[in-house]
Amino acid sequence: MPAPSEKPPAKLALEDGAVFAGRSIGAPGECDGEVCFNTSMTGYQEILTDPSYRGQIVTMTYPQIGNYGVCPDDMESGGPKLSGFVVREESRVRSNFRSNTSLGDYLREHGVVAIEGIDTRALVRHIRSKGAMRGVLSTTDLDDASLVAKAKASPGLVGRDLVQEVSPTDSQVWSEPLSRWTRLDGSGAEPFEGDGPHVVALDFGMKWNIPRCLVGQGCRVTVVPGKTPADEILAHKPDGVFLSNGPGDPEPVAYATDTIRSLVGQKPIFGICLGHQLLSLALGAKTYKMKFGHRGANQPVQDLSTGKVEITSQNHGFAVDADSLPDSLEVTHLSLNDQTVEGVNCRTAPAFSVQYHPEASAGPHDSHYLFDRFLAMMRQQAPA
Repeated sequence: MPAPSEKPPAKLALEDGAVFAGRSIGAPGECDGEVCFNTSMTGYQEILTDPSYRGQIVTMTYPQIGNYGVCPDDMESGGPKLSGFVVREESRVRSNFRSNTSLGDYLREHGVVAIEGIDTRALVRHIRSKGAMRGVLSTTDLDDASLVAKAKASPGLVGRDLVQEVSPTDSQVWSEPLSRWTRLDGSGAEPFEGDGPHVVALDFGMKWNIPRCLVGQGCRVTVVPGKTPADEILAHKPDGVFLSNGPGDPEPVAYATDTIRSLVGQKPIFGICLGHQLLSLALGAKTYKMKFGHRGANQPVQDLSTGKVEITSQNHGFAVDADSLPDSLEVTHLSLNDQTVEGVNCRTAPAFSVQYHPEASAGPHDSHYLFDRFLAMMRQQAPA
């Protein structure tokens, strides 16, 4: 790993004129995107490969990142999906018998522009005060005025259908289970070959741990592209339909809301993150862009049916508007940080969703019961 003095300079500029200078720890080049922050202490590999971060430059608030390297088994997609990466300091030592490369080498191999050495506390306070904003991260253009102008010209997230950039083009049968390192019971993981409920998962940018969790529940899983119409989904003869996470603004993904609207009442439905927003839109609710969103592995959520509080992993910059919910939807979970909607249930059909990530790894396992709930719903709705 190069010493700090040997790393080339890099700069991050925001659309409001703020500029942060540091050193490159990734690939040379330039990227633009919405600058956001994640409060997780671990899980940077999950963050790098989560398709939900498409179009975003992610800042890690924990001061040292990279101390356990990168492990192929912990990928959430085929490679990094974010625009850029910002850390206070890249760890110069990686200590993990499972890792096969360092964070910096991984970033450079996959062409990710990344920066270290800036005051991430100041950057995060700036975003919390003024809101998430467009930015440019560069190792090739170090002129402040030029970078700020590029940041202002960046398209941002609102109104863009980023799902099309990360959703697969073909269907596939998924059989990979959870790794033994992420299973709750710590047991080994053998491929599932049973005849449990068949789940068709609409992939809007799905993290791989979601189908792994479904397989771990004994489900047979078929993954289909996010644009798949309702008749093709039903042709797979599913026992349930899963709506995945994904990037950006849910409102432009109108083809998905049309499909979901057609499926409600025909099959049990479970949605996570973007899937939660799309289900809510399909049933008549509205969404809005948050000031700086929720991103981290320590977000407290209350289950209103039990009163219990669960610590959750979250990654979203849009939310469902509680005041817009139709009579057919009821709020089931609330954020204890800002009282935003974290879960809904359909009163008229077997369908529910949550804004957070019960499948997260690294992340808390408090919410894994939601997969049990989906499994029970499918069994209850199965023909006698």
